[in-house]
Amino acid sequence: MFITSCGVYSFTGSTLSPDIKTVTVNNFVLATAGGPANLPLTFNEKLKEYYQRYTNLKVVPANGDIVLEGNITGYDLLAVAPTAQDQAGVNRLQITVLVRFYNNKDETKNFEQSFSFYQDFPQGQTLSQNESRLVPKILDQIVLDIFNKTAADW
Repeated sequence: MFITSCGVYSFTGSTLSPDIKTVTVNNFVLATAGGPANLPLTFNEKLKEYYQRYTNLKVVPANGDIVLEGNITGYDLLAVAPTAQDQAGVNRLQITVLVRFYNNKDETKNFEQSFSFYQDFPQGQTLSQNESRLVPKILDQIVLDIFNKTAADW
């Protein structure tokens, strides 16, 4: 029995071309007020770790076959779900990241796009009570969305 394929497929969900061997994640910078001081570092490390875990790519400090860079452009606390007393029933922490993606093997895949995600927490609690729990969840989802756009071609 023969199995043939028309394209690139991986059981990890990556559809990267086989000629792509390396990835560079340039340091994302905080381009907004607010947020933990270590937010860019945490985000960079999560992004690198995800590519290492779910692809065969080697993370290199410069000149990768694919390159990711950008800015954390939003760290916003929003009041949502208004109540009858004109108060917010829920607070929302939303993080937005602007990503520039370069595929040095196929420039038609290059893009610049914002990715954002949020988590809600009760109105009676402060951001500082919830930040250490919410930020990792938000960053994990943003990293997944970026990976899906860049490596899984979704």
